[in-house]
Amino acid sequence: MRWPILAGIAKVESNHATGRTIASNADIRPKIYGVLLNGSGAGGNTTVFPDTDGGRFDGTAHGERAVGPFQFLPSTWQSVGEDANGDHVADPHNGDDAALGAAIYLCGNGRDLTKRTQLRSAIFQYNRSDAYVANVLGFIEQYTAAAKAPALNTVSGNVRTVIEAALYQRGVPYSWGGGNASGATFGICCSPSGKSGASIKGFDCSGLTTYAFAKVGIRLPRVAATQAGMGRRIPARLGTSALKPGDLVFYAYAPGRDSTIYHVGIYLGNGQMVNAPRPGAVVRLDPISAMPGYAGGARLL
Repeated sequence: MRWPILAGIAKVESNHATGRTIASNADIRPKIYGVLLNGSGAGGNTTVFPDTDGGRFDGTAHGERAVGPFQFLPSTWQSVGEDANGDHVADPHNGDDAALGAAIYLCGNGRDLTKRTQLRSAIFQYNRSDAYVANVLGFIEQYTAAAKAPALNTVSGNVRTVIEAALYQRGVPYSWGGGNASGATFGICCSPSGKSGASIKGFDCSGLTTYAFAKVGIRLPRVAATQAGMGRRIPARLGTSALKPGDLVFYAYAPGRDSTIYHVGIYLGNGQMVNAPRPGAVVRLDPISAMPGYAGGARLL
């Protein structure tokens, strides 16, 4: 079990108990309760879950609801709950206990979470939704990259200015069509087709690179595929070891055909990039392997 796996689950389930108080013993107050799973449709629930704990964990004997920062159903908690903070009580509303319970649950049946297929299977068991699995995996990759963030004392001048400008935008929402040389702008919230009809202020991948390079007076074309024509092209055949901090990193549907490039990031070194990955995510650190179809890079500095 790596901590980014637990962090990814907790981020999606409760946003790390944001808005609650976490005591020194890891008790979380007020307690976190999900919607009552009575089939009403509220919160997306359509199946009735009868009560199993008499309200001991979820505060109601009129049905079940998920509890705590890792959102366990009481019936699940009774099979995996353990005391992790030494108070001799297994409490799903305690952050330490809940994290240990999540580790036990995810590693159940002898799973090896270093293997991608088994990790996906474990997350799918936690919530049987492909969209949920993709969301959690995205945060796992983000936390893994952040833990290995390279020091910037090896870069200077314009390269450092570009990287710092991009890094400063971490946490800003992805916004399709968002971002220009001046900063974040309003674009489409949740899908390139704009089906949601919502707008959100932030960056898409090429909007982020446009902004960062504008800080050193370099004007980039607005689309990732045309940004590949800037500076010195670094062919994909040379491998990722040919990249240097500050390089643009490209991804294509058909690597070798720049007209099919669909994504761009800014290389940091140590196999990482600053990335605005997709709708529903935020600007973050990612391994360069996080996107499919590596198509080389471009050196502008």
